[in-house]
Amino acid sequence: MPQTVRGVIARAKNQPVEVVDIVVPDPGPGEALVAVQACGVCHTDLHYREGGINDDFPFLLGHEAAGVVEAVGEGVTDVAPGDFVVLNWRAVCGQCRACKKGKPWYCFATHNASQKMTLTDGTELTPALGIGAFAEKTLVAAGQCTKVDPAAPAAAAGLLGCGVMAGFGAAVNTGGVTRGDSVAVIGCGGVGDAAVAGASIAGATTVIAIDVDPRKLELAKHFGATHTIDPRSEDVVERVRELTGGNGADVVIDAVARPETYEQAFYARDLAGTVVLVGVPTPDLKVELPLIDLFGRGGALKSSWYGDCLPERDFPMLIDLYRQGRFDLDTFVTEQVGLDQVEAAFDKMHGGGEDVVLRSVVVL
Repeated sequence: MPQTVRGVIARAKNQPVEVVDIVVPDPGPGEALVAVQACGVCHTDLHYREGGINDDFPFLLGHEAAGVVEAVGEGVTDVAPGDFVVLNWRAVCGQCRACKKGKPWYCFATHNASQKMTLTDGTELTPALGIGAFAEKTLVAAGQCTKVDPAAPAAAAGLLGCGVMAGFGAAVNTGGVTRGDSVAVIGCGGVGDAAVAGASIAGATTVIAIDVDPRKLELAKHFGATHTIDPRSEDVVERVRELTGGNGADVVIDAVARPETYEQAFYARDLAGTVVLVGVPTPDLKVELPLIDLFGRGGALKSSWYGDCLPERDFPMLIDLYRQGRFDLDTFVTEQVGLDQVEAAFDKMHGGGEDVVLRSVVVL
């Protein structure tokens, strides 16, 4: 029988979100019903509300979530009722050209649940990133459920579902940071701090955090930054070079995605170094760089999709690091809120308060 639960929707562009009743079908073939325990409030959800993703309103928001599988549909074997899972928005198909090349983190045919969740009047909802987890229960493709150690608290574990994985993976998977490397991270919100932590855990000996907010720079030190730069008072490129023997960093990660930050990343890297873009730019932004500099500096310019992660490989590994005390997921959880406080959490993303908010987390 379909179930009626509470969920947070964005009904129209730039309108405040609403907590309403939604109808969640029983899982069909290849699907799973998940009782959501916690879901982080991510900038992507705000982009959906603002119409910055597409105009398929109404949206069922929320995607950075952990919970317990309640039921599964026909043919599902990888997860079972009672499993504690982190939800991911890239259910790997195993059949596309990327998967067959042994690069499933680039899967070109990721999939979501076939059935639609609806409002009580039958209006179909578009789940954010195919998940829709600002709800007491959600329906997803079973491949979007990654089983992890249930000893981890849901509020922390759920953050692996998007921002934390994106940042950590940008350093470790995309950037290939390894022992003795120098790394600079531009932008020290949740994604940037996860990149700082990933670089530190991977063995980087110089980890430079760059942000205009001194509070964020202090927090970045907690995650492993060895040096900090405030662009308001220092030249980013020159200072990175000073801190790396005059050479520039081996890997520079841009978690802001502005033309000016990308240019800083390009010139702050060492010759043949790597730039990783993990921040998500808006469609109107453009970068202009001299072609001779692109040629002459060599190296690699990379984009990081979801930290180039493979959820079944990376999520359990990060939970293990957390349980070993090597990766402090708890500090990413700035506050715990209810479903009716999502709009207030969006307001806090604009900053200006006394505290730095890495993540507000909805706890159900």
